Amino acid sequence: MAGEAPVAVIDIGSNSVRLVVYEAVTRAPVPLFNEKALCGLGRDVLSTGRLAEDAVQRAFSALRRFRGLCDAMGVGKLYALATAAARDAQNGPAFIAECEAICGVSIEILSGRREAELAAYGVISGIHDPDGVAGDLGGGSLELVDIKREVVGNGITLPIGGLALQDRSSKSLNKAEKIVRDAMRDAPVLSEVAGRTFYAVGGTWRALARLHMFQRGYPLHVMHGYRLPAKEVLDFTRIVHRAEPEALAHIEAVSSARRPLLAYGAVVLENLVRTGRPADVVISALGVREGLLYALLDAETRRHDPLLIEAQDFNILRSRSPQHGEELATWTGNFFASSPVLEESTEERRLREAACLLSDIAWRAHPDYRGEQSLNVIAHAALVGIDHPGRAFLALSVYYRHMGLGEDEYAPRLLELVTSGMLDRSRILGAAMRVAYVMSAAMPGILPRVPLIADETHLKLTVPPDLASLVNDRVQNRLKQLARLIGREPSIVMS
Repeated sequence: MAGEAPVAVIDIGSNSVRLVVYEAVTRAPVPLFNEKALCGLGRDVLSTGRLAEDAVQRAFSALRRFRGLCDAMGVGKLYALATAAARDAQNGPAFIAECEAICGVSIEILSGRREAELAAYGVISGIHDPDGVAGDLGGGSLELVDIKREVVGNGITLPIGGLALQDRSSKSLNKAEKIVRDAMRDAPVLSEVAGRTFYAVGGTWRALARLHMFQRGYPLHVMHGYRLPAKEVLDFTRIVHRAEPEALAHIEAVSSARRPLLAYGAVVLENLVRTGRPADVVISALGVREGLLYALLDAETRRHDPLLIEAQDFNILRSRSPQHGEELATWTGNFFASSPVLEESTEERRLREAACLLSDIAWRAHPDYRGEQSLNVIAHAALVGIDHPGRAFLALSVYYRHMGLGEDEYAPRLLELVTSGMLDRSRILGAAMRVAYVMSAAMPGILPRVPLIADETHLKLTVPPDLASLVNDRVQNRLKQLARLIGREPSIVMS
């Protein structure tokens, strides 16, 4: 898509060493490859002052593979970062020197403040208009930083990562809880999160969220944008850090390597919510690595909407005519704007435009399965800048465009995620798309010439004489169906 060589980021963390290869440095970078090795570099750093030798050797082995993978994938630019363990250990400099020799690039050793800043940028890059405090929990430390839209406050770092807590507390959760409470007493940024959102970054918190998701039978298994009310977080984390991991229901949803740190992550999150009193917790799958790429962008590119960029990429890759998708967004926009009862908020407008760009991505499938395939692809796509209700709205709108409005066979679980108002809008948008596609055959140049307008009493489709042959019973029946949804009388005007 980008016409550039891929870019890669190696993140040498206190718990895991990870490689992510992205298509390019863009506002919505798409991961081409993602692999981690749980090395546990920060396991005993606080008690011994050194990186454990077995952890070091595992990290070197992972980095050799990652370097080879970058060469095989034709990576044009490789960035490498190291966090708390390498920063704090006595043998950290020697370890980093060997890592640089293996990777063939300089490694940026992040200060706590820089790590918090990049984590915040990661949240900004993947959450639409964030407002709250981001917290990145690693093996060695917790970084906290205030965010309001694209503005990042001063970050702080606390030495209460999962491995660090395990080490300092001698594996006593009671001692760990006291260490966490003491550390948070000196974290003024937590006073800024009251009534706002806490954005949770890091593998341990994603594992906790996955466990919560499976326990409640949540209908969408996508981590990014998963939202938990603060009260639920308190109840759930209390259970997790007081129970044996293997006794928890659905514990198999969490990798066995992550399970020993679940209780420590729960202790940190419980005390953070109790101290800061956020309204809710939202999981961000994007963090320091994506934050680094965001930091490389110019100011204008940062202002782009990542959801619409990704939807446009899908449109280019999978639609019969990308131009038609863009025309459909304008055509439906004029239709919605023509009627006061269909007035859109800014958020509703961006979701409608994204749905239009995604509306033809399943055209190569068998007609009987286009709705089902669209639903699954859109609901589970690696989209950012969108929450779970928004995902459901996009998927349902395109589903109805293919399957018709009376068919919910494949959609019942997604219906749980949207409000009645969002469901009504998805049906209206799907019905409008059904008119557009049967009129235009997904080809460009037609929709701009056949405006659809809703006034106080009528829904009017205007067709010029040279396109009159395109009007048939299917067009008329779909126009009637849309008119019934919005309480208008349908009419086709040849003009």
